[in-house]
Amino acid sequence: MRYCSHCGKEVNDEAEICLNCGCKIEEAPKAVAPVGQLNTNRSLLKFILLSIITFGIYGIVVMSGVSSDINTIASRYDGKKTMHYCLVVFIFSWLTLGIVPLVWSHKISNRIGAELLRRGIDYNFGAGTFWGWCILGALIIVGPFVYCHKLLKAMNLLSENYNVNG
Repeated sequence: MRYCSHCGKEVNDEAEICLNCGCKIEEAPKAVAPVGQLNTNRSLLKFILLSIITFGIYGIVVMSGVSSDINTIASRYDGKKTMHYCLVVFIFSWLTLGIVPLVWSHKISNRIGAELLRRGIDYNFGAGTFWGWCILGALIIVGPFVYCHKLLKAMNLLSENYNVNG
C-alpha cells in the first residue's frame, strides 16, 4: 500500500488520486534512509540511574526526545503533532491540576501504538498500556516502571524502523 503525500491516508497501489483529499498521487521514490538518525538506545536502567544522578533532568530530556521523535516518525502519515513534553510538564500540568499530563500520556501512547501497527512492527503498545501499567500498576509500585520500559522499547523499535525505511 501507498500513502498520500498530502494527507497521509492509505491509498491503493493503482490509485491516481487520493479518495480522502482529492490530490494527485505522485510516485513515491523508493525508501531512502532519512538524513538524520533517531536515537535507538533508550533503556529503563539508564533512564532511572541518570535521572537520579541529574535530579530528573535526564528524564525530561528523554521524554522530550520521545515527543519530538514521534512527531518526526508519524506526522506525515497521521497529520497530528504531539505537544512537546516540556510544555506539558512545566506549564500545563500545574495549570490543569495534573489533567493534561494524563491526556498527553494517553494520546502519545495511542499514537505510538498506531504507528507500530501501521509499520507492521509486532509489539503491543497503546493507551491501554498507559492506563493498565502506569495508572493501575502504580498500586503494585512497579507498574509505572513497566510502562516506562515498554514506552522506551516501543520508541526504540519505531526509531530503528524509521532509520532504515524513513
